Amino acid sequence: MEYEKIRLLKQSEKSTILLVRAKDGEQIFIRKELRGLLPVYQTLLDCPHPCLPKLYEVSLTEASTVVVEQYIDGQPLGTVELSKKQFLNVVRELCSALEFLHGKGIIHRDIKPSNILLTGDGKVYLIDFDAARTSRNDAEQDTILLGTRGFAPPEQYGFSQTDERADVYALGVTLNQLLNEDFQSPRYKRIIRKCMNLDPGKRYQSAKQVRQAFFCAKRYVLCSFAALVLIVLVGCGVFYLSPFRESAQPGIENGEGNSLTVLPVPGTPHWDGETGAAVWENVPESGIGDEVQFYLRLYRRDAETPPDPGDDDWYFEQKIRIGGSYRDMEIQSYNLTPALAENGLYYFTIASVGDGIRYTDSPYVVSDAFEYTGMDAPRLPSPTGLTWALYEIDNTRKYYAIWDNIEEYEDGDWFNVTVYDNTGAYVMNNTWSKSQIVQKGLGGISVPAEFLIAGSDKAYRFTVQAISSRPNEYSSSPMPDPAPEEYYSPWLDFDSQSGQ
Repeated sequence: MEYEKIRLLKQSEKSTILLVRAKDGEQIFIRKELRGLLPVYQTLLDCPHPCLPKLYEVSLTEASTVVVEQYIDGQPLGTVELSKKQFLNVVRELCSALEFLHGKGIIHRDIKPSNILLTGDGKVYLIDFDAARTSRNDAEQDTILLGTRGFAPPEQYGFSQTDERADVYALGVTLNQLLNEDFQSPRYKRIIRKCMNLDPGKRYQSAKQVRQAFFCAKRYVLCSFAALVLIVLVGCGVFYLSPFRESAQPGIENGEGNSLTVLPVPGTPHWDGETGAAVWENVPESGIGDEVQFYLRLYRRDAETPPDPGDDDWYFEQKIRIGGSYRDMEIQSYNLTPALAENGLYYFTIASVGDGIRYTDSPYVVSDAFEYTGMDAPRLPSPTGLTWALYEIDNTRKYYAIWDNIEEYEDGDWFNVTVYDNTGAYVMNNTWSKSQIVQKGLGGISVPAEFLIAGSDKAYRFTVQAISSRPNEYSSSPMPDPAPEEYYSPWLDFDSQSGQ
């Protein structure tokens, strides 16, 4: 394609950046003429991501790199005052972009507010890969020292070879500048300080860990923020993770003027050996209707110092609802393996949830410690051969998500099936253990038909993540966010279904 110059945007010894227009149309592009061979751009040409500028052409020679990329009409973050919602969106999108880049072996090495654009419709773009490099395991230090002073970590100035933790450092410096006084919570500051640790080994080790630190609680608890409701069916029981309601307080009255009774605390909270599962005694009076309900918080410590029940430095929080035949079980449990990020000692606290009519929430009670050492443990294999199965059971159609390598897992391992529709929207998720799947005898996990709305314009597909029951020996199978196409099942297309 041929282009005509609109204007010069930037020129230096290392680059010439032009705003150009295609001669045969009105579309505007950025054309960059860069000194030296920069193969990173060729990698990005073949692997687009929604938070990176789209590349249209890349030409490489030993002396230069020429790139034609998407023109983004946006403002650099250094010139924009962000709301809390915008700040968290920036965190989420930057972590997504960095997880993608690091998965391709690319280190950006120049993350800073001026290299992040925010468009009028709220989209976030990470730009300028002129300093980027691919990781090399055999190099002791970087060959070329690039980056922006104040944002680059010490190892980027020749002290050692940079890896994805260099981007974690620069991300922390950037977020620290963007953090508005209106929402400088202690938790955000703790996360950012850890990103900026001068010792790479003491930072978060990946962008995924940064994202988990910011969003584990919000992703699974404050679902109204993301317009999600997560449902986890376990056999006949239901773990329903919904938005928190405002808890009733001891000593207050309900709407009829009657005092509320404080629920008992869940008894003997503890870790189930080395399985990564939290266990506690049931409180049958908790919850609403045919469900018992609990609040659970997860804490990480470097030493054996349990948190006080009211400590607010938890990094993961969930509301757990259990119904069906599991409601009346004397012992309740929840697998926390997916929430374990860094090696260390983990504690959880658990509280019973009141109905706000007769009962108010119990105080939190603290578990014993679980020592997690599996941060670098090998991963469980990914489920393969994903497909849909349809069974007629009691004159009712039952849909199952199945895969073909279930024999590779231990009976205690769990599987989380997450269903999406053809717009990309989350629909539901369902978690069973291998032993439950084998007991059912249908080769997979049920996807209740009420979530699958029939229609000629409706289609559904799912992903499966294997969750380890031996977190110190094996970590859960990979599940990138967003998941590449190869992680999805084929579509369940209702055009091909009869009788719907």
